[in-house]
Amino acid sequence: MRGTSPTPRVLPSQAVHRMLPDRWRSRARLAPWWAGVAGIWVLSRVVTTTLVLILARVQGANPWTGASPDYFDFANIWDARWYNIVAVSGYPAVLPVTSTGHIGENAWAFLPGYPAVVRVVTFVTGAPWAPAGVVVSLAFSLGATLVFYRLMLRVQGRGTALFAVVLFCVAPLTPILQFGYAEAMYLFFLTLALLLLLERRYVLLFPVVTVMAFTRPSGLAFALALGFHIVHRWLTRRSDPFPAAERVTAASVTVFSALSGFAWPLIAWIATGSATAYTDTELAWRSSYIGYQQLVPFTAWFQGGIWWFGTPLGIIVVLALVVGFAVLLFTPAVRRLGVDLRFWLAAYGLYLFAVFFPQSSTFRLLMPMFPVLGAIAQPKRLWYRIGIVVLCVLGQWGWLLICWGVDGADWTPP
Repeated sequence: MRGTSPTPRVLPSQAVHRMLPDRWRSRARLAPWWAGVAGIWVLSRVVTTTLVLILARVQGANPWTGASPDYFDFANIWDARWYNIVAVSGYPAVLPVTSTGHIGENAWAFLPGYPAVVRVVTFVTGAPWAPAGVVVSLAFSLGATLVFYRLMLRVQGRGTALFAVVLFCVAPLTPILQFGYAEAMYLFFLTLALLLLLERRYVLLFPVVTVMAFTRPSGLAFALALGFHIVHRWLTRRSDPFPAAERVTAASVTVFSALSGFAWPLIAWIATGSATAYTDTELAWRSSYIGYQQLVPFTAWFQGGIWWFGTPLGIIVVLALVVGFAVLLFTPAVRRLGVDLRFWLAAYGLYLFAVFFPQSSTFRLLMPMFPVLGAIAQPKRLWYRIGIVVLCVLGQWGWLLICWGVDGADWTPP
């Protein structure tokens, strides 16, 4: 008796594709890869901009704007004003001192890369600071999205890479990619650096690392990831040759990245005469939580845990986060991202754990861990993918309400 042929399984993405008219499907197949990625970016910006405008309409008067500000003014509150100060006034040669004799908040905490680019745009176009800052961030966010797709294609199939792009565009903190912050510019250069690392184009990393290190603090973390990469290549050189020329270049860019990580504190020292000008400035932002203290590596998270949850629960929570993060790096989905992206996740996680104090802005500081979106994007069930996108959009609204919108004496900065 002749058996019947099994019904071929149709993946959700294929099902959606088949529902399109024939002429649309033909055009989709002929369209360049960047058109689809850019389309995802455009749609996501429409959603995010709508959420921002809704919140701006109900925003009351605050230290930066009047009630119900327009989009550009609302997108340039909080630290965006510090970047404006840097572009207009530069950095103080004399550090401000509080009534208690400690270094106060000042512009040295904000690196010059992003404000320099916006300043050039304002000079060339004559546009005011606020719209120029938003346009620069939007341009870099589109660039980061395009490069992220190419990065994901190195470790995932096309469908998963495209869905990872969707998550990259709708993730809870993506509103900041169209605000007057340096994150969009930084993520573009970080994504490019990771792609060059996977392609082992070490020489091109020198200029990329330079710009990246003067946009957001990152030189030390990337140097650590490069160090992990070199050790791994050395240990696997029998199956994956590691020629002497590549060893020298890779080691050189690693040292260069580490030096780039120390460059800004050194510049602040030279300009102000204080060897601790940069770190004292950074510590000023956590003083409202735990007072003025010295920077002791690997203690800030425990201090934060105790501040948030008390003793011993705060310490237990921090240890649980450390263990959970370590386990995450060895889950099958994350392992499929390849060793180099996992090295970056580990290096940046270690860097955050060493120097940052956990508070509301920590969510923003977690954005450079975006490669993990490639792991989240792997399940192909339609209900899963729709659910994740909905949760991300809801997360955007939650982050905007908690961290961006200003409510009186707000203590939840983005």
